[in-house]
Amino acid sequence: MPANKRPQRHPRSVLFEEGDDGRRFLNGLWDEFNSSPPPYLAVRPRFVTTREHRRFTEFADTVRMNRYIGLCYGSPGVGKTLSARHYAGTDEWEQWHPLSGGLEPLPPVPEPVLRSRTAFFTPTVSATLKQIDQGLPRACQHISWALDYAEHGHVDPYVHTESQHCGRTELLIIDEADRLKTAGLEQVRDFYDRHSLGVILIGMPGIEKRLARYPQLYSRIGFAHEYRTLRKDELASVVAQRLPEPDPDDEGLAHTAAIAAIVRATNGNFRLADRLVTQINRILDINNRRHLTPEAVDAALEALLVGH
Repeated sequence: MPANKRPQRHPRSVLFEEGDDGRRFLNGLWDEFNSSPPPYLAVRPRFVTTREHRRFTEFADTVRMNRYIGLCYGSPGVGKTLSARHYAGTDEWEQWHPLSGGLEPLPPVPEPVLRSRTAFFTPTVSATLKQIDQGLPRACQHISWALDYAEHGHVDPYVHTESQHCGRTELLIIDEADRLKTAGLEQVRDFYDRHSLGVILIGMPGIEKRLARYPQLYSRIGFAHEYRTLRKDELASVVAQRLPEPDPDDEGLAHTAAIAAIVRATNGNFRLADRLVTQINRILDINNRRHLTPEAVDAALEALLVGH
C-alpha cells in the first residue's frame, strides 16, 4: 500500500435509534476516542537519511541482534524520536494496526514493520505501573502477531506458538524514558528479563547518569549511543532539498548566504531547522518570491522562538 494513500474505511454509526443526535458525546464524560488511525498527513516531508540516522540504525541493529539493553540520549530536537520511529516503521504501523479492529479485509502488514520486528512504546507523563505493565507486553505482542498474520494469513497463538510471549518481536524501543520513575524502570528491567528481545531507552542527556544509580538495570546496558546534532555540511544539504532553487541571475550567491544563515541559526538542530524551513517557505509564498534570499531567512527567524 503506497505511503501516501490512506485505506478506505466504512464507518459504522453508534446512533442507536431514530432521533438520536449523539448529544451524549458533548457532556464531557467521554474520553478521547483512539480506535481509528491517528490523523493522517496527506503530504509528509520525505525522510532524509542522515549520518546520525545511519549511526542509530547500526546501534539499533546491534542491540536487536545481541538482545541487550541499549541507551540512546541526545539534546532535544536532534532527531532521536524521528529516527527511532522510522527504524521501527511506527508511522505505517499506526495507520495499519487500528484497521485490524474492523471487518474489512486487511491490507498487507507494512514492510518496515516486517523488516524491523520492532515495537515502539511511549509512556505518558503520568504513566502508572499498571499502564506500563500492560503497555509493554501489549506493544510487543501485537508486533509478534502481525508477523504471524503476514506469514500465515491468520493469527492463532495456540498453533503458531513461536509468537507467544512476544517471541517474534526482536526489539522494543521506549521513547521518553526520562518519564519513567524508579518503579517504572524496574518494570522495564523485569520485562526484559522475562523475554528474549533487545530494549532501547531513549532520553535526554543525563539519563545515563541517572540510570547509574540503579545497578541492576545499569549492569544490563550493553551499548550507549549519543545522538548528535547534524554537521554543518549535512544540515545545509538537508535544508536545501526543501527550499527553492538558486536564482541564476546572481549565480546563487543569495541562496548560498541564506543557507549559511540557516545553518548558523539552527546550530545542527534538526527540529529547529524543520520549523525554520517551513516558515521560510510560507514567507516566500506570501510574497510571491521564487528564490531564497537572506531577507526571507531573517523574516522567518523573527517569527520563531529560537533558543538552545
